[in-house]
Amino acid sequence: MMADVYEALMAHARETAAIEQVAGRLSWDQETMMPRGAGAQRGEEMAAMEGVLHARRIDPRVGEWLAKVDPVEVVAKAQVARIRRSYQRAMKVPARLSQEIARVTSLSQGIWAEARAGEAVANFLPTLSQVVDLKREEAAALASGGDLYDAMLDDYEPGMTGAECAAMFDALRPRLVALRERILASPRKPEALSGSFGADAQIRLSRRLAMVFGYDLQRGRVDTAVHPFCSGSGDDVRITTRVAEGDPFNCLYSTIHETGHAAYEQGVDSDLLLTPIGGGVSMGVHESQSRICENQLGRSRPFTEWLFGEMRDRFGEFGIQDPEAFYATVNRVSPGYIRTESDEVHYNLHVMLRFDLERALIAGDLAVADLEGAWNERSLADFGVAVDKPSNGMLQDVHWSIGLFGYFPTYTLGNLYAGCLNQALRRDLPGLDQDLAKGELGAANDWLRENLRRHGGIYSPRETIARACGEEPSAEPLLDYLETKFAGIYGF
Repeated sequence: MMADVYEALMAHARETAAIEQVAGRLSWDQETMMPRGAGAQRGEEMAAMEGVLHARRIDPRVGEWLAKVDPVEVVAKAQVARIRRSYQRAMKVPARLSQEIARVTSLSQGIWAEARAGEAVANFLPTLSQVVDLKREEAAALASGGDLYDAMLDDYEPGMTGAECAAMFDALRPRLVALRERILASPRKPEALSGSFGADAQIRLSRRLAMVFGYDLQRGRVDTAVHPFCSGSGDDVRITTRVAEGDPFNCLYSTIHETGHAAYEQGVDSDLLLTPIGGGVSMGVHESQSRICENQLGRSRPFTEWLFGEMRDRFGEFGIQDPEAFYATVNRVSPGYIRTESDEVHYNLHVMLRFDLERALIAGDLAVADLEGAWNERSLADFGVAVDKPSNGMLQDVHWSIGLFGYFPTYTLGNLYAGCLNQALRRDLPGLDQDLAKGELGAANDWLRENLRRHGGIYSPRETIARACGEEPSAEPLLDYLETKFAGIYGF
């Protein structure tokens, strides 16, 4: 009897997961191929899809099935726990609110893109205010009297709180700031990349890099978008990148980053496909996959030596004389505006800025109308650069336009996890650098799949990392890695 109930519950969950993938494809289309004039209609379509999904998530039968099942097998236990969590959260949010959030954030995304292109913050603020109000209402329903920001963060990193994130940032900041000061004081100044690099050649090389990092293009595709992202799971996982002819690193490393996400989704065991635990367990763990690919592997000395040869083959001479100089250029530390283009030393400081601002927004301590001023003031204080235009400031990220409050801290959590994974990966693969120097990541991809990716959401986020690394995650491996790497580049 219990087996029959479990099968009925899972059949319902699989259908729900399939519909969620269809909804995700609508979002992918909106950012890549949708006609510009279709925004309003797409908002209604997304609201309708969310209505169908919400009804399925709160179906009374789900509650009845959950009351009758208590599996002991590890995978079944994880499936039921994930379904129960989704059911309990969905029951707290009215269908009307769920649909309105889907409709408004779909519209808001297009409004943000237009405002960003036109450097017009004022055109975006009314919609952003609407998004913030809706998300605060949703958080209040979920929090049941608790902290609103914690309820939002729990969507992306289950079990994490804003206070824990703040403590993590407080632990990271002193060593990051001290490292930055030593770097900026160094007489060594790696040269910046300059010149023009054709868009078509960049895209061809980015596809090559995606395959090197384990992306199966038979089950995916590479497109361009305003803000790079990964979408989908299982046998249909899509990524986007963006191209600037004067900055090929933007395209190439965005591609490597998104490939880390995609390889995680493609690497989950096929038996879990279209089930509640058939994808990444959390955004922090997801970011660990994108960041280890982008940074610890993709910006390593041996891999950049290989990449130097690939770029010369495709673009000819481009002003950097040798692989060692190229390694320094790839890892050049410079205060700047853009999070996605920032070096490893500054990246987490960018995340801290966003975390503090969005937490203040949700708490009601910062008005949406004052957000641009607060951003610009904080940017000047943290990076020593005055924001010159909104696309380099508060309009640079898509996240707030689509309601992803509580998402930003997972980037730094992912960096922390990546530091731990890199330490374990190098312990287990002593020949890794020799592979990287040849542009071969098969062993590294296999290690990541076997030790982390294939498990999907079977284990909790921290348990997933601990099982892969053989110890509990901490900030020390990341900080030690950064200090060792940049001391070598900058000579201190």
